[in-house]
Amino acid sequence: MTKLLCFGEIMLRLSPPGRELLLQTPALDVWVAGAEANVATQLARLGHRVSFASRVPDNDLGRAAIATLRGHGVDTRGIQLSGERMGLYFVTSGAGLRATDVIYDRAGSAFAETPVAAWKWDTLLAGVDRLHLSGITPALGTASAAAALAAAETATGAGVPVSFDGNYREKLWARRGGDPRAILTGLVSHADLLFGNYRDIALLLGRDFRGEGEARRRDAAEAAFDAFPRLRVIASTARTVEQVDRHRLSARVDTREGAAQTEEIAVAGIVDRIGGGDAFAAGVLHAQRNGGDPQAMARTGLALAALKHSLPGDASLFRQADLDAYLAGGLDVRR
Repeated sequence: MTKLLCFGEIMLRLSPPGRELLLQTPALDVWVAGAEANVATQLARLGHRVSFASRVPDNDLGRAAIATLRGHGVDTRGIQLSGERMGLYFVTSGAGLRATDVIYDRAGSAFAETPVAAWKWDTLLAGVDRLHLSGITPALGTASAAAALAAAETATGAGVPVSFDGNYREKLWARRGGDPRAILTGLVSHADLLFGNYRDIALLLGRDFRGEGEARRRDAAEAAFDAFPRLRVIASTARTVEQVDRHRLSARVDTREGAAQTEEIAVAGIVDRIGGGDAFAAGVLHAQRNGGDPQAMARTGLALAALKHSLPGDASLFRQADLDAYLAGGLDVRR
């Protein structure tokens, strides 16, 4: 079997129990987190060979994060043990008319401070048939941005396809400074598969897209295909928030030849929406790696995104049997 490599920060997520406010009571639930780690985890649980490259401090926190990924079947030999601190973020889940809120505590983390020379990309990419990156890594600082670009350049030079999830984080970029458009454009230029909607493409190209619905999405996709010659597939979701715990979701996969669009589904009784985009990315990659066409990629991505909303924590942890049951439409107890 071939192998996919994910590169990014693995960190810890801390949340108050239930729908409480942060430190309303002196208790926090803790999960291993991180966009790229979420993708790696879900793909491994679906039976793919996945490795992960990152850096965590050599202490109980870092080793617990590694153990968690390894327990889900991810190859963790590319995770370095060094540095001073673990990246953290705090999520206060919304309820009623109160939106979910995120506080980042990632400055100076072991991963963000890793020098570019510490990453041996020729070794890390040996035997790999796809590199997966996200826009969170360059938002952490100049060192991590340079590392992501070096990874993409090495992969391109070795003929390894690159997938890139836009994952634009305004709070991180505001602290980091710099020109996100220029930095992200340099990374996307190496990608054959982009996870992002018309807003992400508007940021990359410095232009707005008029119109509504599918026409606007296709207009943006065609503009991206014109701007980035290596790009072959763009996968995106559309979300309408009716209430904090009730959303409507649809998925779309654009190629240079056309597009596949799913119907919109209602996702009610949401437990946790964080990580839904990572689950979508994992579903698209899962279908693609199994030879699925754009419709299968969109349908599988949407299925895993919907399922993730039922699960607390960052990572989507479903097996193929769970995915098959969802796609078959069975909601009754499985006995």
